[in-house]
Amino acid sequence: MMPRILVIDDDAAIAELVAVNLEMAGYEVTQAEDGIKGQALAIQLLPDLIVLDLMLPRVDGFTVCQRLRRDDRTADIPVLMLTALSQTQDKVEGFNSGADDYLTKPFELEEMLARVRALLRRTDRIPQAAKHSEILNYGPLTLVPERFEAVWYVNTVKLTHLEFELLHCLLQRHGQTVSPSDILKEVWGYDPDDDIETIRVHIRHLRTKMEPDPRHPRYIKTVYGAGYCLELPSNEQVAEETKSSA
Repeated sequence: MMPRILVIDDDAAIAELVAVNLEMAGYEVTQAEDGIKGQALAIQLLPDLIVLDLMLPRVDGFTVCQRLRRDDRTADIPVLMLTALSQTQDKVEGFNSGADDYLTKPFELEEMLARVRALLRRTDRIPQAAKHSEILNYGPLTLVPERFEAVWYVNTVKLTHLEFELLHCLLQRHGQTVSPSDILKEVWGYDPDDDIETIRVHIRHLRTKMEPDPRHPRYIKTVYGAGYCLELPSNEQVAEETKSSA
């Protein structure tokens, strides 16, 4: 069965160009020209991926994405924002709204297709840990791949697919600095020239869920000019912390 992609864009020329090229690449494509219709079709069709413009009539793309993420039926559908809004703040707002990827117009069709393939590959596959039914653990952190959750000390933390894979990537190299290019290749499946803001937004989300003070992180550290490093206390240190707080 061909993957189904929903294209939500009010620019008829762009939407048709995207749709034709996706169909030529082997995808089934449905189009919507405004935010209301786009959201309704997403709920009705439950597509494998959504290509979403931001400057839409009736309801803008940021709001559409937020609504899709709040709806259990559509919360896990990957969203590629395809927009003329190219400022860093626009990209940050897009990721904060729940987008999985962000591509600015004008764009190369091959890059758009590559990102679509990467998103489908990433979201369709079961994480490597889940293939072996493993639960990954270090100190106070346990990853539960089947539910995309983390047990952090005694609390269960619900993660998005991206947050889970980002945390999984860092955990595999615990105590080591992981470069942005390695993170982009492993988590996003592609290696753009300069897309560091993509990682920064999701690191901030993880810190909000795991750090006592996200502004002064203790565990998910930035190594300036080099990347990110996950540093967790060992089981022995956790036991000592528990004993001293008892």
